[in-house]
Amino acid sequence: MQVSIESSTGLERQLKVSVPAERIDQEVISRLQKATKTVSIKGFRKGKVPLKVVKQHYGKGVRQEVVGEIVNSSFYEAIQQEDLKPVGQPQINELVDKEGQDVSFLAVFEVFPEVALQPLSKVKIDRPVSDVTDSDVKTMIDNLRDQQASFKVSKKKSKKGDQVNIDYVGTKDGEEFDGGKAEAQDLVLGSNSMIPGFEKGLEGLSAGEETVLNLTFPDDYQAEELKGAAVEFAVTVNSVAGKKLPKMDDEFFKLFGVEEGGEEKFREEVTANMERELRNAVRTKVKNRVMNQLFDLNTVELPTALVANEITQLKQQMIQQFGGGQQIDLSMLPDEMFKEKAERRAALGVIVSEIVKAEALVPDEDQVRARVDELAATYEQPQEVIDYYYSKPELLSSVEAVVLEDQVTELVLSKAKVKEQSLSYEDAIKPDAEPGSEAL
Repeated sequence: MQVSIESSTGLERQLKVSVPAERIDQEVISRLQKATKTVSIKGFRKGKVPLKVVKQHYGKGVRQEVVGEIVNSSFYEAIQQEDLKPVGQPQINELVDKEGQDVSFLAVFEVFPEVALQPLSKVKIDRPVSDVTDSDVKTMIDNLRDQQASFKVSKKKSKKGDQVNIDYVGTKDGEEFDGGKAEAQDLVLGSNSMIPGFEKGLEGLSAGEETVLNLTFPDDYQAEELKGAAVEFAVTVNSVAGKKLPKMDDEFFKLFGVEEGGEEKFREEVTANMERELRNAVRTKVKNRVMNQLFDLNTVELPTALVANEITQLKQQMIQQFGGGQQIDLSMLPDEMFKEKAERRAALGVIVSEIVKAEALVPDEDQVRARVDELAATYEQPQEVIDYYYSKPELLSSVEAVVLEDQVTELVLSKAKVKEQSLSYEDAIKPDAEPGSEAL
């Protein structure tokens, strides 16, 4: 087999590969000879069909099959010979395939970029430090009770936290506008589900009262014709209902999986869940900050195939998240919408791979098991989940990939300039803004 690099521009490579005719012809004859023992052709007994006849009937198809397989195998032989690392599948051009002649083709593909990694000592990271306090636990329990609250109709004047049932009509310049009218709508005052000023304007009213709210739509409102518009809402309050929080009793605790142990056990479970959430949030925050620094410090020339693959994955994730189970054609979503994020992910993938290779990192088995245990702990039968993960190589490999990223993060932190950042529980679990979002 002969191999020559025809062109090398940026990350694109063009390999000219030539495979000896004998290699093709021998394999074709071998397969046709085997076929003489099994094929059925009219006029011949099975197993007695002459090779010449079999070739007449099946020679062309067998040759196409052989050439296709050898093109694939010879391409991979060629890239190993030239020590190239392709991204994605090659484009096969200029295929020459004539019986008795060498088969040749031109393989066009991209290779992974070489990255000159910047010293990890250049990385500067603020590492969050936080604890779950008694006050945090109380706030969480208050929120859980609030989520399970019921409402009881009252004759009192409405206040923040009450639920009012209202009819309203919105007008702009004296004309009703689309979406500005409703009847018998329930609204919790203070929920911020309406435009600014609407809910505040309904506080202090009783059932049967009417009011007119003079308000202004936000400048960034989704409806173009209402952005920054001055409007009036004529509102009638049909009823006012006060919020009734559930008692801290066994019935309430069972809603959150606590069957026995009472309030003490319930508080223990809430605290444990909050601590687990905090650990995960801090770990994610630190990893993201490390990755952002690695991206900013290292310049990577990106193969288009790598970016295209990331775009496809981002589209699939969006459809899974927002598609509601519908079958949506990925091509309907514009690539440009995902390009910047895809380029970032692709670059980080290359950078992390370079660090893994340079440091000869492999997934730590103890960390993998700890991560699986952590995932399983949220289920009723943790051991069944653990056994399932270890019986499915593809699932386990996904955990190993995450652990490997954690190991890269720890490696970077061990060499970086790290400053502790004290945060409250609420701030610690809040994700950092995505890169670039500050400019939006």
